[in-house]
Amino acid sequence: MNSQPLRQPAIFIPHGGGPCFFMDWTWGPADTWESTRKFLEGLAASLPETPKVLLVISGHWEEPTFTAGTAASPQLIFDYSGFPEHTYRLTWPAPGDPALAQRVAGILNKAGVPSALHPSRGYDHGVFVPLKIAFPEAQIPVVTLSLAAEANGSFDPALHIAAGRALAPLRDEGVLIVGSGMSFHNLRAYLRPETREAAHAFDEWLTHAAESPASQRDALFAQWQSAPHARFSHPREEHLVPLFVAAGAGGAAAGKRIFTHEPMGAAISAYRFDG
Repeated sequence: MNSQPLRQPAIFIPHGGGPCFFMDWTWGPADTWESTRKFLEGLAASLPETPKVLLVISGHWEEPTFTAGTAASPQLIFDYSGFPEHTYRLTWPAPGDPALAQRVAGILNKAGVPSALHPSRGYDHGVFVPLKIAFPEAQIPVVTLSLAAEANGSFDPALHIAAGRALAPLRDEGVLIVGSGMSFHNLRAYLRPETREAAHAFDEWLTHAAESPASQRDALFAQWQSAPHARFSHPREEHLVPLFVAAGAGGAAAGKRIFTHEPMGAAISAYRFDG
């Protein structure tokens, strides 16, 4: 019997808005996020096998350097406000994997990408909200990894691509690398008439970049601010940057858009990298 894990992809998923999958959405119709929910519900079945571990890079965790959470039993971080009371009582008791978290930091440091450890970091809503839908049994261990924010609050795309590239070999050990963010994230633009065209144009550019071979993809992502309506789509890019890590971990082959939808008039997409 072959016990060698099958190679997992690297993916970028939209995590929606707040606890959107667990409430009647108040900014629009109740089915606003239903297509995204269905996509996440089908995610596990699209994988080569059940992952051994989930390595998740969330747009809701920033540190000065890449930081891996080493908690054995991470708690949920309800880092949203103004939502119904029941959404602060959600549970998703997936275990951590302290040993792998330490390996992640070691791999990054060895590759010249500075990293650190956090002993008590829990699961923010960029982690538990989408993964409670995708992996409701909460049995697969999870390691969370922060973004690396520069002193001015921006992010270096090349550094995040390099971090993903360093972590790519973990895919051969059955680790699913997940970038969790939003390909469009301008909260003030939802439901505005001018948003649809601008968001669509940026989404098409982003898809072209993601579906390019890595040599071209890296260069395009490094200059993402030159894309059509880039800063309209991302006044601040923390929700886009997890895509760069996933793409870096995705190998040399072109990626693929695996989901797209327009909740509240703004195109969002998910991407998969199998290279």
